[in-house]
Amino acid sequence: MKFRSVFDIIGPVMVGPSSSHTAGAARIGLVARHLFQTEPERADIHLYGSFAKTYQGHGTDVALVGGILGFDTHDTRIPEAIKLAEERGIKVTFIEEEDEHDHPNTVKIRLGKGKEQMELMGISIGGGKVEVKELNGFKLRLSGNHPAILVVHNDRYGAIASVSALLAENEINIGHMEVSRKDKGKEALMVIEVDQNVDEELLAEIGTLASIEKVTKIHD
Repeated sequence: MKFRSVFDIIGPVMVGPSSSHTAGAARIGLVARHLFQTEPERADIHLYGSFAKTYQGHGTDVALVGGILGFDTHDTRIPEAIKLAEERGIKVTFIEEEDEHDHPNTVKIRLGKGKEQMELMGISIGGGKVEVKELNGFKLRLSGNHPAILVVHNDRYGAIASVSALLAENEINIGHMEVSRKDKGKEALMVIEVDQNVDEELLAEIGTLASIEKVTKIHD
């Protein structure tokens, strides 16, 4: 087996006890926080499979909440995350689901603030690595381990090409890209994993392109 880095052998720097149940859970929570773009007032956390059975003993609960608070996997505040969320006025609810999913370490996070709401489905695949499988009803495959841009847009001719061209003009290399839509001609979502961080100026410029409704980013 060929390893790309020491990380692939020893796993992530993290607050234990488990790379899958703790570090992976914290990263899923952190991705949710990045995408929501602000601190939520409420967080409903639906746990499936192994997560539902062992989330308290393995620290999955505090890891998910820690990520939602903006803590990285190595943050020493993670064990106190639920208490800290309560102090910040965030209502956290855990729901143990009986439904089975393809992966045992599956969680659905629903964040809300006022009328704003976001729903994310993620899995922890081991070694602290994760995949986001669904976002607000859009099917996708987002690792959360690389810088990424998420672009909500109208399903119109040229929207994808214009975003790709602007990234190329700024010498941003695309490592992975996929597009999901709910229906032809309706709202669609571009997920673009890139090789380097994208600054706010370029992000704002993407937002001015025709047919683009919203742009967010995740930085590794």
